[in-house]
Amino acid sequence: MKKLAIKAENISKQYRLGEVGTGTLSHDLNRFWHKLRGNEDPYLKIGEANDRANKGDSDYVWSLRDINFEIGQGDAVGIIGRNGAGKSTLLKLLSKVTKPTTGRFRVNGRIASLLEVGTGFNPEMTGRENIYLNGAILGMRRAEITRKFDEIVDFSGVERYIDTPVKRYSSGMYVRLAFAVAAHLESEILIVDEVLAVGDAEFQKKCLGKMGEVSKGEGRTVLFVSHNMAAVKNLCSRGIILENGMLKFDGTANQALDLYNSESLNTDTHITWDYDTAPGNGTAKVMSIALVTKDNFFTIEKDFELEVVFVNLLDGHNLNVSISIFDDKDTYILSSPNLKRDPLSKGTFKSTCRVPKNLLNKGVYFFTVLLVGNNYEIISQLDKVVAVEMDEEGLNRGNYFGHWSGVVRPYLEWSSTKIH
Repeated sequence: MKKLAIKAENISKQYRLGEVGTGTLSHDLNRFWHKLRGNEDPYLKIGEANDRANKGDSDYVWSLRDINFEIGQGDAVGIIGRNGAGKSTLLKLLSKVTKPTTGRFRVNGRIASLLEVGTGFNPEMTGRENIYLNGAILGMRRAEITRKFDEIVDFSGVERYIDTPVKRYSSGMYVRLAFAVAAHLESEILIVDEVLAVGDAEFQKKCLGKMGEVSKGEGRTVLFVSHNMAAVKNLCSRGIILENGMLKFDGTANQALDLYNSESLNTDTHITWDYDTAPGNGTAKVMSIALVTKDNFFTIEKDFELEVVFVNLLDGHNLNVSISIFDDKDTYILSSPNLKRDPLSKGTFKSTCRVPKNLLNKGVYFFTVLLVGNNYEIISQLDKVVAVEMDEEGLNRGNYFGHWSGVVRPYLEWSSTKIH
């Protein structure tokens, strides 16, 4: 049985909208008076769920409400959810940046956290001084930090600037050094928020590799918040979904990703707009997008087409449609623009992209569609607007085995016709 690293017991966090801290003086005095009499905080009985889509009637909002979970030593846990679900708030509570309104955490071990660019660094101090400062905060002796120092600097790639005050670092340099410090100093628990998005693609890959090494090789616990579903799948064995401040699901990473994708992404094969609501602007509008096959049954061994109908409102306008394909783990597969950019007359056009058979494997794929105008201006970008579920017909397998890196991506065939 694994040793327990973190246990969350009825964790809740309440905020008062428009106020800094706990609120007004009268509310603080009221809380103090109830506490003296041994009564419950009167403001815990009010408040609404943290649903950012609705205005609500209360000044009090529960950013987190009644969160309970246990994490074992050496687990790599991905925390996913939409913006505003409470993910960052949960990590801040764990890192003791702020205190929970109710509940408590039981933590076995030291926590190193990377929540946002600049967290834990003194901007006036140099990179070298901040490494020693962070180590001291974690309870490490100077000799221990010195032993890790060269490894930290080498991983971060900022050796030339290590004796420069970090306030002069770019955001990318900042996060490079901050991650290197958090990952290499000897903490038992590593907490990483979406701050890695600041770094370039090469460094993100390097960080994910290090986090995997920390979890699987060194037996340290990793909590990882990200909207990159592919990264969560590759790094984490367990997934937690937060929704409107509440824990919606706690299980394996694959189960969490499947549930999150099925509920948060549109899986329709076609979508149509009327003229007033159609995406676009005064120069052009997208009227419909559809995935089409002869019998409306999509299999690996059959071609299918993506059709985009758009209205051109300017005579002589150069319009171009481009698509990008993603799998159900948010892994980018390929993009294909319609390279023909002849000036178009006013009217309604249909642009068709043929996706050949034996290109995709069995699974669900999402299509992002862009309508591009003169000077490559993006008139409309519709992210993952339609989807297709590819099924197997025989024993053939698609050519897609993950990323198309290192090979020429296949060119998809396009055609355009004027409808009227």
